[in-house]
Amino acid sequence: MAGRRFSKRVRHALDEVEATTDPLVALAAARRAREAAEALERALVAEVRRRGGTWNQIGIAYGTTKQAAQQRFCTATAATTITATTVDNA
Repeated sequence: MAGRRFSKRVRHALDEVEATTDPLVALAAARRAREAAEALERALVAEVRRRGGTWNQIGIAYGTTKQAAQQRFCTATAATTITATTVDNA
């Protein structure tokens, strides 16, 4: 499944937050968890689009419009679209 690497990074960072008593270390781990969660979101959106999911469906999952979903994640699918187009045209 798309994003497995990122979900492991999220879990690892959250484990670091729980394991430390140092708030500065926990803060740095929380930042890593957020970054990994954002990467996970982008990877999953790209996978949904690759599998034929619509922006409307993604918008519904986020409780927003398809336009808002497109604006939020358009770069997440841009590389996928470029790669697919390049492969198709080769």
